[in-house]
Amino acid sequence: MNGPKDTSTRRRWLQSLAFGSLSALVAERITKATSYALAVDGAAVGTGQTKGSLRSPRSRASIAITLDLEMSRNFPRRSDTHWDYEKGNLDAASRDYSTEAARRVHARGGRIHFFCVGRVLEQADVSWLQQIAEQGHPIGNHTYDHVNLLAKQLSELQYRFQRAPWLIEGQTVEQVLEENIRLTTLALQQRVNVTNTGFRTPGGFSTGLSGREDLQQLLLTLGFPWVSSLYPSHAMTEPKQQPMEAVFQNLVQAAGTAQPFRYPSGLIEIPMSPVSDIGAFRNGQWELDWFLEAIRRVMEWTIANGAVFDFLAHPSCLGVMDPDFRAIDLICDLVEKAEASAELVTLDQIANRVAER
Repeated sequence: MNGPKDTSTRRRWLQSLAFGSLSALVAERITKATSYALAVDGAAVGTGQTKGSLRSPRSRASIAITLDLEMSRNFPRRSDTHWDYEKGNLDAASRDYSTEAARRVHARGGRIHFFCVGRVLEQADVSWLQQIAEQGHPIGNHTYDHVNLLAKQLSELQYRFQRAPWLIEGQTVEQVLEENIRLTTLALQQRVNVTNTGFRTPGGFSTGLSGREDLQQLLLTLGFPWVSSLYPSHAMTEPKQQPMEAVFQNLVQAAGTAQPFRYPSGLIEIPMSPVSDIGAFRNGQWELDWFLEAIRRVMEWTIANGAVFDFLAHPSCLGVMDPDFRAIDLICDLVEKAEASAELVTLDQIANRVAER
């Protein structure tokens, strides 16, 4: 095989080839695993799912900004790991970032879809969350303790229960999951007078809830017509390494596979788009400009194809790495620049469009 002879150039060339192969493998695996319905220019392609166009009635791209209200390990300091046991103990900086992000997006004519860990509602002051709700931003359910829906045994549910197993003594995994979701719905109603809209699983799964009809039915029974659980596999750099062109291309490809679909149960899936702030800043330890370039690339593809972009971030992470709201402002700027080709929406609006097809 011929290639560059210079050592450093050849190394980058070989890496590019490797990432190109990985891109193809990732796309193939996600396609088979999720069995989603993909529509481009009105032509739906599916493998067993209920078909539905990704385009809105006016062929606009649907751009959603979502923020998960929870604390994140490794932020604000890399050494911070205690948040694993205190996911709902939202600090003042995260609360302030959430409030300002809501204000900025509202001023641009959009709304942020928040997902709240129930333990946040135990804090003394939740007026900031009430303010967000009063601005019209929807608040979804993110479980009470940030539990793992795919856990097979109690010890896999959450770090908190490993330290304090008596909290769930005598319960099954299924019972803990149901109670965690139910309590968050109740807490939002009683503490901030909010009816939660939508459900996001703690952590994203590369196959979503495919093959887990029991979990799909649980969510439907608890009143959720849609879920956001699928986060696609994609290429990633080594820590602190600037992404090559092949990585950006792979992120765009992964975003193309992570489009809304309907499970056979009727539950609608709205996948999260790559790359998340956690993926970029915790796992990749990227610089902010690299993250912004990834957002720009994925959004340009989304707008050009009238598809869906579900920006996934956490105020506890994004607020540390992007204190000036450059990512959120970039998303709003790109939507504004696109004019009639894109609009800021909530995940409820996306789900409604899928349901109509």
